[in-house]
Amino acid sequence: MADSEFPDLPKLLPDAIHRGVKPGTALLRLKTTHSRAGILDGAWWPRSRDIRTELPGLIMALTEHLGPIARVGLDASAWDELPTRLVVDGQVVHIDSFPAGDDTVLITRGDNDHFSVLVIPPQATPDAARAAMARAVRVGNVTEAEQILIDTGTHPARPSPTETPWPGPGGEAGE
Repeated sequence: MADSEFPDLPKLLPDAIHRGVKPGTALLRLKTTHSRAGILDGAWWPRSRDIRTELPGLIMALTEHLGPIARVGLDASAWDELPTRLVVDGQVVHIDSFPAGDDTVLITRGDNDHFSVLVIPPQATPDAARAAMARAVRVGNVTEAEQILIDTGTHPARPSPTETPWPGPGGEAGE
């Protein structure tokens, strides 16, 4: 990635974000235009993989801007103990799981209005998280969530199909 590819982005998160923000605090950016053009509608940086701690803050922040949230879809393997529903401020929010990777969370408002939000890994550095969040909400963004995370250094590229990062049947990595 060339330095000139991404101009200096405004620093929208405090530099000491990891020390000053506790789990359950929603670190969220949404697009500020009425246009829903592009792939992503926002970005979220949870502080942990505990969905019972993290999701209520996200739901409350989104409800303030979007209205009541009916469903949340996310990757079950990316979170600790994924429930099928949570009650947030007296509102039942159904949780759907899918095996598509932990790069996005799908938010459903009403019956059929979906918002796709990039999920920044909790271990991301503040600079990488800032850059990824800024790219996700850029007007007309057509870069997939996974590629944004790779380009901004918030997580390494996924292994190629010929690489197996977990032990195979004989206990050794790879095949």
